[in-house]
Amino acid sequence: MAKERPYVGIDLGGTNMQIGVVDARNTIIGESRRKTQADGGLNKVVDRLVGGVEMACEHAGIAVKDLGGVGIGAPSPIDDRRGVVMRAANLGWTDVHLADILRERLGVPVALDNDVNVALYGEWKMGAGQGAEDLMGVWVGTGVGGALILRGALYAGHFFTGGEIGHLRLFPGAPRGSESVERFCSRTAVAERLAQRIRSGEQSLLEELAAGKLDSIKSKMIARAYKEGDALTREVVDESADLLGVAIANVVTLLGLPRVVLGGGLTEAIGDPYVNRVRKAVRREVFFEATRAVEVVASTLEDNAGLLGAALLARERLG
Repeated sequence: MAKERPYVGIDLGGTNMQIGVVDARNTIIGESRRKTQADGGLNKVVDRLVGGVEMACEHAGIAVKDLGGVGIGAPSPIDDRRGVVMRAANLGWTDVHLADILRERLGVPVALDNDVNVALYGEWKMGAGQGAEDLMGVWVGTGVGGALILRGALYAGHFFTGGEIGHLRLFPGAPRGSESVERFCSRTAVAERLAQRIRSGEQSLLEELAAGKLDSIKSKMIARAYKEGDALTREVVDESADLLGVAIANVVTLLGLPRVVLGGGLTEAIGDPYVNRVRKAVRREVFFEATRAVEVVASTLEDNAGLLGAALLARERLG
């Protein structure tokens, strides 16, 4: 049966792609990680995806033709019925029929969805979201992505923007491009704000950790400075966590959600202090007392959530 065959899951990002072969027990049996090289254009990225699938299958000791199918999560609103990446700013893509392109190149069925959708799906089936019929996922890394499961199913909405919390307006009066959750709460935004303040003369351990390259502050550097008590880092990170909590609280109140899963590179790097800060902000800002019982928890699948979720989704949709 097709469902018993291994499936490939792909977590496609603007910088990196993670590809894994997942067996019927949801165990990763072959894997490859590669740079996306999005600046090379669509064909370059597709070549790297195909090569990565072939490499992961080789590591698993199987041929691509033996797969039940491939699932892929991409950083964009997705028309999953047509298999179209609608607008992926990090990749420079608009209206790309990625599912058809990969199906033709690989010769196996392909299921496509949003990157945070597949990550949350993995957490819902195997990780921190198990047992919840209604669930939200918020992934904080290069950007801020979100996803929703409502009444036991992924929810994208009529315009395929369901869950896109990163594009909610926090400060509507701010200059265009700086008013959203993503522009205040992502790792990119946090790093830019830290770099700006260090250049203006404030002291921070980050200058040493980044070896003076303030345009290259990574999540692990921010996490180390935070854990070592760097005052500037703690101030900026805590402010971003509080603002993220406000945005999440609005969605929790609107939809009556009982649980939120936090993931992504910045969340995983800082860990419990970040999750705890967001949780406190959510519970402080929700309406009304009963809603303060909302659970805000960290991803348990962490870096593998997208890969596993994409494979699980493909198995269910294609098997």
